[in-house]
Amino acid sequence: MLKLQGIHWNTPEGEEILKGIDLQVPEKKLTVITGPNGGGKTSLAKLIAGIYQPCAGSIVLNGEDITPLDVTQRARRGIAYAFQQPVRFKGLTVRDLLELSAGETLDEARLCGMLSTVGLCAQEYIDRSVDSSLSGGESKRIEIATVLYRRNAQLLVFDEPEAGIDLWSFSKLTEAFERLKAGGDRSIVIISHQERIMEIADCIAVVANGRVRTFGRREDILPELLLGEKQSFCPIGDPRKEVC
Repeated sequence: MLKLQGIHWNTPEGEEILKGIDLQVPEKKLTVITGPNGGGKTSLAKLIAGIYQPCAGSIVLNGEDITPLDVTQRARRGIAYAFQQPVRFKGLTVRDLLELSAGETLDEARLCGMLSTVGLCAQEYIDRSVDSSLSGGESKRIEIATVLYRRNAQLLVFDEPEAGIDLWSFSKLTEAFERLKAGGDRSIVIISHQERIMEIADCIAVVANGRVRTFGRREDILPELLLGEKQSFCPIGDPRKEVC
């Protein structure tokens, strides 16, 4: 289980982005973090992964305070992270990257299955370099595949996985998330605005203006969000916390 307690974070320029985040991510469930642009969602995801360090507060994973740990140390403890803008790796092929993630040599059938999950044909991609020759959408899908199939990952964090993904690939990706959820052996956090992704969540957290505005079961939170969208205002007022 992941617990964030009193998390504050400022940009290097001193702008306060997160203003006391308290959030408990349930174990082995799918949690979607949503909210308006600029509210702090991506910053929160990077804090969980260890890319950023909080100015105050603590991050606890399975009873261990991982606040001082860097991104590599957190990865060793089972946190996997997919960037909103994927990192490119000059000199590595798609096959290399997937095998590094899986921790083993992969045959053609396994590679095909991994890439088809994100809407790519293995024969066209396994020997391509993970560099600027790939489009943003292609890089995004390959990175998502490395996270989905990373060995020993217990907490998967996806920052807007739908960005740059075509409709068909998005449908395949949603199916992959549903299978992960059904497996019930890993915790999943997805930063997303997509209703289709929120529909498959167990829990939804709304982050706005650097704070958790509300958190609870999908069936309680999603109708309020959809109602607010239709009425062109957010119906969620004072923060509340619910057991999910």
